[in-house]
Amino acid sequence: MVALRQMHIQVITIFRTYSTVMRKLWMLVCMGTVHLTVNAQYVADSTFIKRIADNMLESNTAHDYLYHLTKRIGGRLAGSPQAAAAERWGLQVFQQLKADTAYWQPCMVPHWVRGGKDSAVLVYRDNFDITRTQVLNCLALGNTIGTGKQGVKARVIRINHFDELETYKAIIKGNIVFYNAPFEQTFIETFKAYGKNATYRSTGPSKAARYGAAAVMVRRMTHAYDNHAHTGATVYNDSFPKIPAVAIGLKDVALLNQLFDGKRQQPFVHLFTNGQMLPDTIGNNVVAELRGTEFPDEIITIGGHLDSWDVAEGAHDDGTGIVQTIEVLRVFKALGYQPKRTIRFVLFANEENGTRGAKAYADAAKQRNEKHVFALESDAGGFTPRGFGITASNEVFEKIKSWASLLAPYYGNNIVRGGGGADIAPLNRAFNTPIAGLQPDSQRYFDLHHAITDVFEAVNIREMQLGAVNMAALIYLVDKYGL
Repeated sequence: MVALRQMHIQVITIFRTYSTVMRKLWMLVCMGTVHLTVNAQYVADSTFIKRIADNMLESNTAHDYLYHLTKRIGGRLAGSPQAAAAERWGLQVFQQLKADTAYWQPCMVPHWVRGGKDSAVLVYRDNFDITRTQVLNCLALGNTIGTGKQGVKARVIRINHFDELETYKAIIKGNIVFYNAPFEQTFIETFKAYGKNATYRSTGPSKAARYGAAAVMVRRMTHAYDNHAHTGATVYNDSFPKIPAVAIGLKDVALLNQLFDGKRQQPFVHLFTNGQMLPDTIGNNVVAELRGTEFPDEIITIGGHLDSWDVAEGAHDDGTGIVQTIEVLRVFKALGYQPKRTIRFVLFANEENGTRGAKAYADAAKQRNEKHVFALESDAGGFTPRGFGITASNEVFEKIKSWASLLAPYYGNNIVRGGGGADIAPLNRAFNTPIAGLQPDSQRYFDLHHAITDVFEAVNIREMQLGAVNMAALIYLVDKYGL
């Protein structure tokens, strides 16, 4: 009886061991199947992205599009004939690429004109007490008023940061405030330096006008030690008088600082600008769509801004973003890609001095109760891509980050939190749409930003194409797997 019980126990033990082994084997088979499936997906995605890259890098279309936009059309400030020409060109390109739909989305845009050549003459006494004059390289800031025919001739008051306005308020009235806040050299991400300093250009004139300033000068916002001035939007506070404002080049800044640091008699500047804000006029977002085959009501937006400042060709800001957007459409059509979700390609109007195109796009989406699942913008120049900045939930961020290895061969694998762009930010605010911005290497961007140096010749076409490759790859992955 005991022997029989022991045999029974041995049989049960053998059966349990066998069952455990079989379960483990089955789990290994299942895991292997999953691994093979995941690996097959990775290979398929990697292969398709390689096809995207090969097509873009072997094509001359990016070069040709950018050349036409910058050399044939030129600077494209909202309300200008060049902006209207760019809108016509953009629609024609979308139609030629046989997008499922291509159309204009009208919006009212501000119409500021420079009105003539800006000039500034510095008057000072040298070490021998001899009166000297120096022509400063300046540009009126966008949206600012002109000085009038007589100009503004006044003493210059140096202000190193906004807190000093209160300190010097007794002597600011009737004089020209010179904001001397340099770019932060220790910020590796140069957009952080720009974000810290741009407020002197946008709100500085009104803050100085509060204390009775007659005009404002700001440093050019760059690390580059050259003497090119820049422009860019000023936003007046209607509680205070509107006053003229210009930016000056950094070599002229150095001369001014020498005069102040040497404690000589404070210099005077005679300033002439001609800016004028005309009535709002009609502009257009240029929109194209590839209709989704499975989830057509889910919309993915990709774009850049078509307008630029008037003083240059708007090559990096934002001609490259426009061309990259067009290239993504072109390559999807060339490869016969049929998206699951509707992909909308948008060339936004009026980013530079009003963001009216962005607001019109988001407002229309809200009115139609559209479902916007993702938006991507390129507005940081056409330099070598580094990755993407993402503004989204943790879950969405981690999913996008999981695709980094697919982007790595094209230098787009640095996925970080925080990003997007001025033209897609309204979608995030209105719908909590996940948004992303292409992040190229930023070290040279502010050498060119809003200055006369932002021209076609400053763009490396291959670097711009690599940015487009990464944008197309990310849109493909979002479309295929969703968020």
